[in-house]
Amino acid sequence: MWPYLDKAICAQIRSATKPMFAEYVGKYQIEAIEFDNLSLGTIPPEIHGLKVCETNEKELVLEPAVRWAGNPNIVLTLKLLSFRITIQLVDLQIFMAPRITLKPLVPTFPCFATVAVSLLGKPDVDFGMSILGGDIMAIPGLYQFVQKTIKRQVASLYIWPQALEIPILDPATVAVKKPVGILHVKVVRAQKLLKKDILGTSDPYVKLNLSGERLPSKKTTIKKRNLNPEWNEKFKLIVKDPGSQVLQLQVFDWDKVGNHDRLGMQFVPLKFLTPYETKEFKLDLLKHTDSYDPQDKKQRGKIVVELMYAPFRADSGKLDGTQDGYSRKESGFDRTSDSEVFGGAGLLSVLIQGAEDVEGERHNNPYAVVFFRGETKRTKMIKRTRDPVWNEEFHYMLEEPPLNEKIHIEVMSKRTGFSFRSKEHLGNVDINLTDVVHNGRINQKYHLIDSKNGVIHVAIKWVTA
Repeated sequence: MWPYLDKAICAQIRSATKPMFAEYVGKYQIEAIEFDNLSLGTIPPEIHGLKVCETNEKELVLEPAVRWAGNPNIVLTLKLLSFRITIQLVDLQIFMAPRITLKPLVPTFPCFATVAVSLLGKPDVDFGMSILGGDIMAIPGLYQFVQKTIKRQVASLYIWPQALEIPILDPATVAVKKPVGILHVKVVRAQKLLKKDILGTSDPYVKLNLSGERLPSKKTTIKKRNLNPEWNEKFKLIVKDPGSQVLQLQVFDWDKVGNHDRLGMQFVPLKFLTPYETKEFKLDLLKHTDSYDPQDKKQRGKIVVELMYAPFRADSGKLDGTQDGYSRKESGFDRTSDSEVFGGAGLLSVLIQGAEDVEGERHNNPYAVVFFRGETKRTKMIKRTRDPVWNEEFHYMLEEPPLNEKIHIEVMSKRTGFSFRSKEHLGNVDINLTDVVHNGRINQKYHLIDSKNGVIHVAIKWVTA
């Protein structure tokens, strides 16, 4: 790869130095600064050792030790009045410790979306410079000055955690849409609904959901024998793409026996909403969403809803420069309660990434079960393995932060055939959510209780709007 890397690096050097040289043109009688030759030569760098760092993120981190004593041909020309001064770089040697991160890991070749390159420390650079056949670095103090200047310039570029990120895959091909905000919905009322019952009334209720989601629909209460129902009921829905998602509203007539008749429906694209601004919609109910259907001209009544989209804050769930619940005021430090600092509704996301060394006595078909606030959610089953990878995420919409609460996770195994002892407990863990609220996110591996060597990998995030 070296011949190609040589050209790519030299092109990057020309691009980076062009504005630097331009700053000096016109000063000190300098008319131009340009490269006569710029090549890194034929000898490639050598990698002396490679460290692979384990993290809890979906990434591969490599830290090679790179040494290079090459044969570059780097000649710089200064045009000064009527003179041309030629400076050549000689005896170049570089030692550096870069960090190369392949992230995120995805199930699409080449299995990572971006390459991020950083320097773990200032590189050691040694070189000489000759001018018109003489050694310019023999001038007292000049060598140390140039060394420090070059190191400072290089260090200002990509010293960790700063990184040069090189995209490999189109983000659209590997993107997994994550929650970005909360849609607050208030179902206010409906008017002049269709009569479906024998007695000339209806028992209406409203189902609402966002397009692109497989979650169960939210439902209002049922208003018996009422064609002009008042609900004034509030709901919160998780938003993943406000530019394309649509709120779907369906009004049904409840029936004790058989299917419920749909009285009408409507939809509201979220792109019509301004963040944090409540907007009321009075919508004519349609038979279905094809507005060009002649049957939609039949009067089916109206529905009134109030909507407000609240994006998640980038710094939500974290203390703003304070610790241990203290906030700074001009008069000193005053204690504030956790509820005051972290108050408000938010979204708790629980990602069950996988487990290691989970071993059953009778079978190994592990799956994970999450218990929180009376809800039970489970991952898919992975057959015949002790190291399952689930990568399944569960969301909980909460009215207040889960301070001083725990989430309980169990790893189970289930026999695929019929058996009286089909289920087996492989281990469990309780995770305190206080740290999640204070830090915004945790990503850890936990040893499973009641398991000899079992470990489960969980990432939990708390975000507020």
